[in-house]
Amino acid sequence: MSLPRLASATVIAITLFSLSTLMQAAQTASCNFTTFNAPSGYSLSQVNGISDDGTVVGQLSNNKTFEIVGFSYSAGAGFTEYAVPKSLNTWTYGLNANGANAGSYQDKTYPENIHGFVLQSGKVSEVNYPKATNTWLFNVNQVGNSVGSFSNGSVTKGFELVNGVYTAITYPSSQTTFPMAINDNGVVVGYGTSGLVSTGFVWQDGKFTTVEYPGAKYGTGLSGINDSGIIVGNHFSADRIFGFIYENDEFENIDYPDANFAVTGGINNSGVISGQAYFKGGNTVGFTAVCK
Repeated sequence: MSLPRLASATVIAITLFSLSTLMQAAQTASCNFTTFNAPSGYSLSQVNGISDDGTVVGQLSNNKTFEIVGFSYSAGAGFTEYAVPKSLNTWTYGLNANGANAGSYQDKTYPENIHGFVLQSGKVSEVNYPKATNTWLFNVNQVGNSVGSFSNGSVTKGFELVNGVYTAITYPSSQTTFPMAINDNGVVVGYGTSGLVSTGFVWQDGKFTTVEYPGAKYGTGLSGINDSGIIVGNHFSADRIFGFIYENDEFENIDYPDANFAVTGGINNSGVISGQAYFKGGNTVGFTAVCK
């Protein structure tokens, strides 16, 4: 999973840390899939979030230059590619109901730092965590609160940004923390990593709840949450990533027909899931899915 500075920073104290390891076998959800392919001249790099109107965002790779550009896609409008001016690469991760698209871009010139941004109505508002070398912005909710990660050297932590105030989010005992999504109720989901193993988490009011897919060799990452609290994410094996739905403390797998595996990107308030399916030979398609 690829990755993935406006006011004073506030470091949170972790007041509660609860572990919920579920040992029951996960069932497979019944899903209806609608697929889409990369536009001419591009390859589909990653499918991320989905807005309430069904618009999907993510990344495309230029087949000639290998430059990464952000995209938005809907069945009615097709693809729109976007690159921040004078950037080396641009990533888009999450689109809210007001049309605000959270993303990141990489400088074209040395030292090629990474900056977060919000794109809305053609205007880019840059987001940089104070004194950080790199900032990634992953999601913004409808009231304008956003989440992302920042790094200084080898240390990567997460943050929430509310009304210009940063609150650092650091998953316990992790080397990196990636808060990937925030719903309109302020509930954050993401994952922390230690070595090769990832651990999914829900974060609310400074408190962590751990979410771990049973038996996942390299752990769990949560990628999206809607206002009903339905979560999507992925669990990691040696060489594959597998998507799931997490609701009422239960997991349901997302299996795309005839694919080696399917990866989730996000979920909207209608329960529509965005993601990507991978096939033998390296072929891949994006999808939206309605699951029961």
